[in-house]
Amino acid sequence: MRLLKLVPDNTNIHFLKWRKIAMAISFLSIIASIALVATRGLNLGVDFVGGQMMRVTFSQPADLDALRGTVGAVVQGEANIQQFGAPNEVSIRTPLPEGGDDAANQASDRLKAAILKAHPDAVFGSVDTVSGKVSGELFSTGAWAMFFAMIAISIYIWFRFEWQFGMGALFALFHDVALTFGLFALTQMEFNLNIVAALLTIIGYSLNDTIVVYDRVRENLRKYRKMGLIELLDLSLNETLARTIMTSLTMIVTLVVLLLLGPEVIFGFTAAMLFGIFVGTYSSVYMSAPILVWTKVGSESFVAKAGGPIAGAERISVNEQMPPR
Repeated sequence: MRLLKLVPDNTNIHFLKWRKIAMAISFLSIIASIALVATRGLNLGVDFVGGQMMRVTFSQPADLDALRGTVGAVVQGEANIQQFGAPNEVSIRTPLPEGGDDAANQASDRLKAAILKAHPDAVFGSVDTVSGKVSGELFSTGAWAMFFAMIAISIYIWFRFEWQFGMGALFALFHDVALTFGLFALTQMEFNLNIVAALLTIIGYSLNDTIVVYDRVRENLRKYRKMGLIELLDLSLNETLARTIMTSLTMIVTLVVLLLLGPEVIFGFTAAMLFGIFVGTYSSVYMSAPILVWTKVGSESFVAKAGGPIAGAERISVNEQMPPR
């Protein structure tokens, strides 16, 4: 029985033909994402701002204005009320009262009683409570985790390959993280610790995809020293295309099922992961590879590190036909 092939063996897509347009789109997307974060901000969850987060489900679509009036009558300080998932599901974030756990529990009970009085059909979900000090530590830890992950990955690729590869990987990772931040600023989905975990996972996935491409580029630089760089990069991308598509599709199918059927508490995590798979796959082609063109990576250092030309490797010129795949 013949295995399913999504990509033919003789695929010869000229990816880098569109590198300038793709890079322009990428840079504009990064700028737009930064602008969205700066202007709209992120809808930070209780993990990062402190306070209490209560989730409530009603039998009918929630009237947010009426609910704000009900909550404002019993809560000291400003309350943030948003739809959470379906139109009849709402998240209510309130400041944490002074007095420790007892005061927090009493405030939660008063809020529930007020909501039940106005909406007897209300069903309460989880109630999360995080102090301001802990939330600040969590935000700082999450930010440093992403920063050090990106730097460590770039240094690793620099030593594993060459500095041009490290620069390409860093640009790709920054692209993926920036666009994911932009998505959350645009949609105002809650940004919490689950999203930080998703971002770190996206960084790992994007890196894995990039390394697969870079490893093939390195081997082809050793084998085909006279081939033009753009032609060689297209060859490498086509040779790894089947693996990229199969890996991405497997992840996408799983994440779509989770997005549609999974619990709402991981909706943001799943949405971030699904978006990250798309931008990570895109960046491994149109961010990582074009950087190698602009930094003029060559085969000399790789041949020297390999102890000379690979035995039996054929040298072909730019005008010769690409090897069969």
